[in-house]
Amino acid sequence: MSLISIEEALDRLLKDVKPTSTEQLPLLEAGERILAEDVAATRTQPPFSASAMDGYAVKAADSVSPEAALKVIGEVAAGHNFDGTLQSGEALRIFTGAPVPAGADAVLMQEYARRDGDNLFCEEAVSVGKYIRPAGLDFEKGQVLLKAGTPLGFRELSLAGAMNHASLPVRKKPVVAILANGDELVQPGQTPGPNQIIASNQVGIAEFVRNCGGMPVMLGIAPDQPEEITARVKLAIEAGADVLVTLGGASVGDHDLIQDVLGAEGMELGFWRIAMRPGKPLMAGALGPMKVLGLPGNPVSSLVCALLFLGPLLDKMSGRTLSATNQGVTRATLAADLPANDMRQDYLRASLRTDEASNLITEPFSKQDSSMLALLTKADALIIRPPHAPAAKPGDKVDLIKLR
Repeated sequence: MSLISIEEALDRLLKDVKPTSTEQLPLLEAGERILAEDVAATRTQPPFSASAMDGYAVKAADSVSPEAALKVIGEVAAGHNFDGTLQSGEALRIFTGAPVPAGADAVLMQEYARRDGDNLFCEEAVSVGKYIRPAGLDFEKGQVLLKAGTPLGFRELSLAGAMNHASLPVRKKPVVAILANGDELVQPGQTPGPNQIIASNQVGIAEFVRNCGGMPVMLGIAPDQPEEITARVKLAIEAGADVLVTLGGASVGDHDLIQDVLGAEGMELGFWRIAMRPGKPLMAGALGPMKVLGLPGNPVSSLVCALLFLGPLLDKMSGRTLSATNQGVTRATLAADLPANDMRQDYLRASLRTDEASNLITEPFSKQDSSMLALLTKADALIIRPPHAPAAKPGDKVDLIKLR
């Protein structure tokens, strides 16, 4: 199978992907979930014309003369109302949030009111509607204020509460089973043998899944034995995983068994091997309803491929309208020479800074080996070098994806 472009790979991966099913969650449990349906207000807010200040409800025409005394006939606080109708020459003590009584058309701030017993003197004239929040100022009953696909943060949940919703329909978190493969791997914290390394990818991918709103299920490390890999694949199916992510073992070596094992279990191969660097040995397919994404074993390749492929996959499964992982491509000015590129699209780890004129400046690191995880942690961005891009020099514009 020949190398395919990133664009074609993404199209194949996301084709026919459906959002996860819906569940109803209380507001206090719905944070950071994705709204599954449009939500409309069940009430008008505010439901009545309300005072925006502590002061006095008056007729605006009565506030023009500072010598004329108005008679204070009572008061109204938030949560209460005044049954009568305010007449000319009268005023009513009112507090923020209280309903404006019938007959009043303005509120005089208490800072501009002088009180002498029941007599009120207006030290500043007010216009009609001053310091009154009209009914429906914020929203009207039946108005759709939260759209399906919206991530629910503190603002959205506050709004849902104001709309008088105690719970919301949200997408279930995509379940992502994560399987590392290789005789050379041991878990973090264990003592590796003389020919072994620490399996770091699974930790990073699990946190990436959480950041994308998914639920990781750890399948551990499978040694290079088909029956061990098969047993863990069956665990992913039993867990109801929406996605199986494998780490390593999907290349062309004699000990790369993932593709053969999954094929024996009935996986339909979508694509394998992408024209990109880092991350060429990337595999995608489907095992029944479960999507399969085989990420490279090199840690940087694995995490970059997760950013470019796993993130959009989880976004679509979650019904998200705005991607949490693909922050969009940004243009920046190059600060170092870059050679002409070959047939693979490069993602170069790079630093970012701004110059005195607030222009965004990027400089690729001199080393780009896909095993260098510390370098990825230091990177602010990934410079995108399209296939067959000509040599570039300082001052040229390049596309990049910000990492911070």
